[in-house]
Amino acid sequence: MRARHIGRPADLDVVRESYDHVADKYAHMVLTTGMGDIRRHPWLKASIDAFADTVGDLGPVLDVGCGPGTVTGYLAERGLDVSGVDLSPRMIENARRLHPRCRFSVASATELDLDEASLGGVLGWWSLFNLPRDVLPQVLAHFAYALKPGGHLIAGTHVGDEDVVRTEAYGGVPVRWTTHKWRPEQLVGLIEQAGLHPVAELRLPADEWSGPGVVVMAKRPA
Repeated sequence: MRARHIGRPADLDVVRESYDHVADKYAHMVLTTGMGDIRRHPWLKASIDAFADTVGDLGPVLDVGCGPGTVTGYLAERGLDVSGVDLSPRMIENARRLHPRCRFSVASATELDLDEASLGGVLGWWSLFNLPRDVLPQVLAHFAYALKPGGHLIAGTHVGDEDVVRTEAYGGVPVRWTTHKWRPEQLVGLIEQAGLHPVAELRLPADEWSGPGVVVMAKRPA
């Protein structure tokens, strides 16, 4: 398994700017409404708890697309050696403010400099859906490269057949990004192509915040 050059999405700068615009509103909604807070969503919390139990002794964990650090902070409270990265500098400013004991940095999923077999776990927790369809497989392959044998990936994303162009989000904030939806079997197939072995899958119905979703956990074979 070798690290590969990952193509730079053509809309990366536009997506970064959009997330900078929504970052403060998003962080406020997490705090005031529970949106994105796994503590208020039992099945999502159970998925993250299972991931934490599995990777806790395997080494560092990286939360890719961490947003305001909600899940990063939760895993740190669980005692994991976890850090977060996000494309949006403003999201990272909020993450550092809300979770000052955690480590955060600004980086795109397509720009990560990861050593082979350096991580016990990687999260792509509703953070990879902006990646173009030809780029996501490259990112997943890089995650697989970075995982130690026995290390795990957990990924959650929106389910569907279409690409949705968003012009506003989180209470009407103007944005410009595309949400690339995947069927569960398509996401599982991409994870397998990356060299990982799926070990669990959770399918979720639409709720007040989002359409249907899927969570997949997968292991790098020993």
